[in-house]
Amino acid sequence: MSTPAVSPAEQYARFRERQAAPEFTSFRELYDFEFDQFQVAACGALTAGDGVLVAAPTGSGKTVVGEYAVHLALQQGRKCFYTTPIKALSNQKYSDLVRRYDADTVGLLTGDNSVNGNAPIVVMTTEVLRNMLYAGSPALRDLGYVVLDEVHYLADRARGAVWEEVIIHLPESVRVVALSATVSNAEEFGDWLSQVRGGTDVIVDEHRPVPLWQHMLVGRRLYDLFTDDDHREVNPELTTLARRETYRASSPASGYGRGRGGGRSGQGGQGGYRSRRPAPPYRPDTIDRLDAAGLLPAITFIFSRAGCDAAVQQCLAAGLRLTTPDEASYIESVAAQRTADIPDEDLAVLGYHDWVTGLRRGITAHHAGMLPAFKEVVEQLFAAGLVRAVFATETLALGVNMPARTVVIERLDKWNGEAHVALTPGEYTQLTGRAGRRGIDVEGHAVVLWQPGVDPDSVAGLAGTRTYPLNSSFRPSYNMAVNLTGRAGRARAATLLESSFAQFQADRGVVGLTRRLRRVKASMDELAASMTCDFGDFLGYAELRRQLTDAERGASRGRASAQRE
Repeated sequence: MSTPAVSPAEQYARFRERQAAPEFTSFRELYDFEFDQFQVAACGALTAGDGVLVAAPTGSGKTVVGEYAVHLALQQGRKCFYTTPIKALSNQKYSDLVRRYDADTVGLLTGDNSVNGNAPIVVMTTEVLRNMLYAGSPALRDLGYVVLDEVHYLADRARGAVWEEVIIHLPESVRVVALSATVSNAEEFGDWLSQVRGGTDVIVDEHRPVPLWQHMLVGRRLYDLFTDDDHREVNPELTTLARRETYRASSPASGYGRGRGGGRSGQGGQGGYRSRRPAPPYRPDTIDRLDAAGLLPAITFIFSRAGCDAAVQQCLAAGLRLTTPDEASYIESVAAQRTADIPDEDLAVLGYHDWVTGLRRGITAHHAGMLPAFKEVVEQLFAAGLVRAVFATETLALGVNMPARTVVIERLDKWNGEAHVALTPGEYTQLTGRAGRRGIDVEGHAVVLWQPGVDPDSVAGLAGTRTYPLNSSFRPSYNMAVNLTGRAGRARAATLLESSFAQFQADRGVVGLTRRLRRVKASMDELAASMTCDFGDFLGYAELRRQLTDAERGASRGRASAQRE
């Protein structure tokens, strides 16, 4: 039976008695804002020696709980590993912790960097920790806490199994701090964590600190997606527009205009001009429209690196400029300072001058194909409000600290390596979660660009879904089984594989099916009992009818055979 998550308010009340703990008091002094109840509650669970699963919206401040685990480790003379799903997030977290502590206290281990790996606090990608566990690395000695940031990545088809492997193989003495976006089955995931890791508090908070408004941009007109605060009523103007577009597309007598304005494009079947249609918004026009509405800085998500770079060039070619001359000069000086150790000939090959040209105008790209130093400059300038339009791939949505006032989504499908697939509600929420800067903006904005065939109801379905199930992607591989068997023996390896979240969910599924089967059987028994009377059982009568029908059919076939002979 699932143990319900304890509400932040109840957890907060429990913690009030021990919130004067010196570890928490000294930690709280590091921040210049009041903690939310769920943050206090999660810190209380760690103070009490438990693990914790925190499920809260993007941008709500979950990382405070992970940073408290770092603080506790240093106070107790133990180690803390802070894991993230991507290198960019690891690099950023490393920089944040170095600023708080120092370079001797904090290390970094990713595929690109290895800095002070024996430090008491080490930031790393999750795969690095998994490999350390398989190798029995001596760095695991004195490990007290592991933070699994963005743990909902466990559902990722390609890499999600790594998170389960880490959770299963960590020593029992290690407390796990799992930080997740809001999921609908947090209690189930927490139950599994408690089963494999011991005491784990589940803390769910669905409050978004900065309200998010949903829009669609059609041409240069910005429509509200919903007409009510509960995100239930889709804007009827958008629905009417979609129906009109569907009718025009199916009408043989009407054509579509060309160009971004959709102007006249020739004679129709009756000698008139072809109907106008809303064309996909032109990127410079989109940024200009957002600027006019006071909705910058904005992140536009484009699901390809080449698309991000092309969008920047499009805006530059259109003459778009979002900075003052003084801001442009300062931006150039920052870029020069942060890349001073790169030889000039290398900078030329890397496209430095084109990159700086965009930065000076407040426009740039952000994706995994960029030099890490370039991405760090973009992140720094965007956080300072100097770069106001960023075209980024979805990796930016995975916790990198670059919140914007507005998030723009160009398309509602993406290439997953095999086919174009629609965005899921969870992916949509992860992307739009970047909108709204806590402490800066009173509200955030998500804008979906109108495209031919876009259904406002589908967009509303993505935007209106609040929570999403977290399902395991754990699929034991041959290498995993060999490594486990070689390190732990066959019996232990089998036990560990059976401990996966996938097996946990499968077992619960069997229990649910068995329960439903029992209910169906009971209903059938009740129905059978209701079909009896003084003259006998209805089922017996039905059986006699079936036997009589079979006998009549047999006799009929016999007569037909005799006649043919």
